[in-house]
Amino acid sequence: MTVEGTVSGLEERVAGRAWTVRLDAADRGGATVRVSCSRPACTPQVLPTAAAGRTAAVAHLATHLRAASGPRPEAYCACRAEECHTHVRDAGPRERAVPSRCGGPVVMAVINDRQGRWWRALECCARCAAAHSSAKIVATAPATAPAAAGPAATGPHPAAGTRAGTDRPAGAIGPHFSHAPSSAAPATQGVPTSQGVPAPRNPKPRRSRRYGKIAQRIVPHDLHPVALRDELIELGDLFRAYQQRPEPDLAELADLHSRKAKAFRIWAEVSGVTELVLEARRAEQAADAAFLQHQQRTGQSPVGEGEVTNRLLPGLTQWEHARTVLAHVAEHTPLPGPEARLMAVMLTLRSALTGTGNLVGQDVRGLPLTDPEELIGRLVDSGWLSIPGTADDLLESRPESPTPITIPSLMPGEDGQGPFDFGRKTRPKLSGWAQRVVGDKKLRKKKTGAATRLLALALAVRTSTDGRLGADGEGIDVADLTSWCAVEPDELEPLVEQLTAADWLVEAAVTDGRLTGRLAERVLQVSCPLP
Repeated sequence: MTVEGTVSGLEERVAGRAWTVRLDAADRGGATVRVSCSRPACTPQVLPTAAAGRTAAVAHLATHLRAASGPRPEAYCACRAEECHTHVRDAGPRERAVPSRCGGPVVMAVINDRQGRWWRALECCARCAAAHSSAKIVATAPATAPAAAGPAATGPHPAAGTRAGTDRPAGAIGPHFSHAPSSAAPATQGVPTSQGVPAPRNPKPRRSRRYGKIAQRIVPHDLHPVALRDELIELGDLFRAYQQRPEPDLAELADLHSRKAKAFRIWAEVSGVTELVLEARRAEQAADAAFLQHQQRTGQSPVGEGEVTNRLLPGLTQWEHARTVLAHVAEHTPLPGPEARLMAVMLTLRSALTGTGNLVGQDVRGLPLTDPEELIGRLVDSGWLSIPGTADDLLESRPESPTPITIPSLMPGEDGQGPFDFGRKTRPKLSGWAQRVVGDKKLRKKKTGAATRLLALALAVRTSTDGRLGADGEGIDVADLTSWCAVEPDELEPLVEQLTAADWLVEAAVTDGRLTGRLAERVLQVSCPLP
């Protein structure tokens, strides 16, 4: 006698699809991140910031979802294929997750961690998707009936065998997910009702009552649209996670504040609460401030719409060190006149930390000095500078045999502290910056003197972030500039004209005792903006 049976539903199903997009650090201590995909054909991407990496990761996952077809009714649950390891912890070393936890229609779900480090797309059953707190259902497969009955397999499948304690034939009931309607199962025909498959219960719709907190405000569980509620809850979690970071990431902080401002404006529109608009404005201001700090710390500052400039000295700290050195030279120059002051600036930067350094003849001959040998002799006679030989020996020294110099006033005291507190790596950067300003190609071609080069140094450290003279572009006091350049007030305008002719200044004018204008775009990279 031949027994009619149903081919196992598991044999008819295909493996559920699953792929993961990850966000990892590209290098130790840096801000760059790497976006990688579990699919072999996808090439990893390297992005400059974590915020840009998250945007690229989400876009990459969305591309896969658009390219892939919707969830397939015949797909084998990806979680069940992995024995629910993604959301059910093993009870013991030999015990595995219960596969019967799977059930419901096949869906395409996206899960991610709260820290925004990975995103995963799964073709799984509805019950497994519901087990993930962060799961978002992208699409649901239509319900279909199980396969028609056919000849029995040679050996009975465990899922198709008789139940313990019943006389139910093996072919009467085929394995199926709970979404298959009982009326569509042909195995119930001719079988008494007591032995038939009971109709699956329609799951009761569960109201999502997610709560969250952001900016000392409780996010209502019934806030609509739901996407806004989820965004506010996620932002609250991200802000709290950011506060636990060991190191700040100003680019990520600016992105969080921008998202908060947008979300609070929508919240204000749907709720009509005016305070939320004010909170959105504060978030926008915080985003602008954080982004500006990020640009300054990385040596970038806004020039125009969508443009930035990479500065020779990156960051607020080095800009302040440059101003500190120039202020120290202005107070401790041993000889009068612009040439002596310019020489003091360059020698101070060569020996700032220990009071000692090396010098070659080209370093001195490259400066606009009338009589460099006589000036060196005067500095030595004043006791401010000490060299082992004569001034002529210093001017003849070459890079392979530099002349050691000593400035006693810069040597550390008994407590080991000198006049400057920057590190050994910062000193050569400051020296190179000053050499770049003083030795500018156009200033050399115009044969400008020491006073003009000193004025160029003074203007480079007294600008706004976009190059306007003064902290807020209001200009610089003429008295301060003439004192620094060691010239008379009526000599300043000719110096300004020389810098304008050398394409160092633009729109420069001396009015009401102040010099206004801005630095030319070509020299913005050597500027040190005021805070």
